[in-house]
Amino acid sequence: MPEIKTLGLFILTALAEIIGCYLPYLWLREGRSMWLLIPAAISLAAFAWLLSLHPTAAGRVYAAYGGVYIFMAILWLWAVDGIRPTTWDIVGSGVALVGMAIIMFAPRSA
Repeated sequence: MPEIKTLGLFILTALAEIIGCYLPYLWLREGRSMWLLIPAAISLAAFAWLLSLHPTAAGRVYAAYGGVYIFMAILWLWAVDGIRPTTWDIVGSGVALVGMAIIMFAPRSA
């Protein structure tokens, strides 16, 4: 089931990127500890490493990853920021996920 593995890897990648960006936001905008920059840097390094684990062309992975990132960012908005997504947020996330699936799972000649 390479599709499940790919999607799971994308989800982990998105979480690493979001956390790596959210922690500096907390420091810069919310006055939290500068020490948050250490786990932020580790998270962003994990993000780059996770992207490298995909067995397909990097450009295709980056393009498709964007769809999962959009979906995960909307979930983050709801779960962490406490802001319920609008119908349009959900529709847009769905469209992004369909785009990711087309890019990653479309039949290709070897």
